[in-house]
Amino acid sequence: MKRVGVIGGGQLAWMMADAAQKLGLELVVQTPSEHDPAVSIAQEIVFAPVDDASATEILAKKSDVITFENEFVNLQALSLLGQQGVCFRPRLEALAPLLDKYHQRCYLRDLGLPVPQFFALDEAENLKSKIEYLGFPAVLKSRRHGYDGQGTFIIQDFATLEQKLTLNQSLFLLEEFVPFERELAIIAARSVEGEIVTYPVVETQQEQQVCRRVIAPAQITPNQVAEIQAIAHTLLNSLEVVGIFGIELFLSADGKILVNEIAPRTHNSGHFSLDACETSQFEQHLRAVCGLPLGNPALQCAGAVMVNLLGYENSHSDYQSQRQQIAEIHQAHLHWYGKTESRPGRKLGHVTVLLDNQNIESATAYANGVGAAIVQTIESIWYPR
Repeated sequence: MKRVGVIGGGQLAWMMADAAQKLGLELVVQTPSEHDPAVSIAQEIVFAPVDDASATEILAKKSDVITFENEFVNLQALSLLGQQGVCFRPRLEALAPLLDKYHQRCYLRDLGLPVPQFFALDEAENLKSKIEYLGFPAVLKSRRHGYDGQGTFIIQDFATLEQKLTLNQSLFLLEEFVPFERELAIIAARSVEGEIVTYPVVETQQEQQVCRRVIAPAQITPNQVAEIQAIAHTLLNSLEVVGIFGIELFLSADGKILVNEIAPRTHNSGHFSLDACETSQFEQHLRAVCGLPLGNPALQCAGAVMVNLLGYENSHSDYQSQRQQIAEIHQAHLHWYGKTESRPGRKLGHVTVLLDNQNIESATAYANGVGAAIVQTIESIWYPR
């Protein structure tokens, strides 16, 4: 397989470019806008919305295999292409239980994986009794199309819940608020033959439900690492996945691990792997979907800190001065996505700083909430005072 069709043209597709070149592959991208990051790196473009299945039919004719940069697809329409022999990896049946967050929760629960208490908000008459069971605060989530904090709300009381449900036409899921000690994530890949490799478990730090920072590796116990790796193996084998999945988790104050959400694709929590690991998550994903042997996911340094460069204003600036200052930090690797428009919370780029044995303590201290000079330096340069 030499030509990989990618549904979606954002930064996740853009970051596949170096790996594709290294592996001798060509990328064909389906994306709606000529300004999308992956347009600059693709061998060929199909300009269309990601949920346009007739465009995906054109993509299929130009590709040996089709994979996904995001999950905002029309699975029902794509299944007709699947029946005609189009090769999707991961397969559509692996995506089916995951795209609706309520169905995802049910699937994880039925697999015996630990998840927060939850229920679907489709029976308004039982709402009061269900809420009494969960208590406040609670978490309200759109069942489809929520990402980077969009479609997720922390609800403090019944009046706010009713107001949200009145204002929004979306289908919702309500779940218990987990007073976590920290948030964790693991990137795992599964090959055509069923081999699974996992990346180091990382700590993710969110603000307003958007990831701000990732610390690799997370400062957790070997038993907790083993439990998270086992969750990844159970999930990927059950779904017979081919490709990369990102699994987000909570670590509660009493040491319990709970699965938060599954991303059936490359994921923000794995961006550190571009610079810190022998095989990046993007190369690993392409290896898996093209039937190549999986690479070594191990860290090549003692640790790494990844900081997202998020928009904080509406502008068309390319932030050249700030980028230059950040790039001059020792062992910093800056990735700028080339987006033409900035808005608050939008991911414009990221920087990964590699840590050697001398400064690994700062990552450990940072993971324990003390605060690392590296991150403070990056964020003080990036965000206006």
